[in-house]
Amino acid sequence: LAQHQDEIEGIEGEEGLEEPLHSLGTGELNEEVAAVNGEPSQENDADAYAAISQVDQQNQEPDIIRKWREEQIKHLEELDANSCKAEIEWREKAKKELEDWYTQQEEQIEETKTNNRTPEEAVEEVGSGSDWERVLLLCDMNSKSSKQSKDVSRMRSVIISLNQMPLATK
Repeated sequence: LAQHQDEIEGIEGEEGLEEPLHSLGTGELNEEVAAVNGEPSQENDADAYAAISQVDQQNQEPDIIRKWREEQIKHLEELDANSCKAEIEWREKAKKELEDWYTQQEEQIEETKTNNRTPEEAVEEVGSGSDWERVLLLCDMNSKSSKQSKDVSRMRSVIISLNQMPLATK
């Protein structure tokens, strides 16, 4: 048994291992076995594997492909930056257009209010008479007959007669 251990130490010494197997304590041996099984330090292993795979990939890729990949990464970053700038410009433009639309809408509402007040004031001024006098003022009493419009002459005559002799109210 001692002879086999000496041979193992000699082999490990040739391979470059610093400590022989029998010099490890039981705690250190258990830690190594657990680490080999992947139990305690999976995060560190994942980082190590990622770094190893990246180095392998760089070693396997020719320079032309590596340069192309780097250019693609730069190009994609530029596109991302440009799209962010464009999005900011579109948002500012949309905000300005929305503000313009609100001001235009307010102006239109004010104009509509003004335009509606003028006929209301005219109706209030006309209010100083009987109901039929106001109806006569609102109706077109000019006798324009055209073949395309209906004949409203009878309606005109009824309104004029009601104005001259109003109905008796109870």
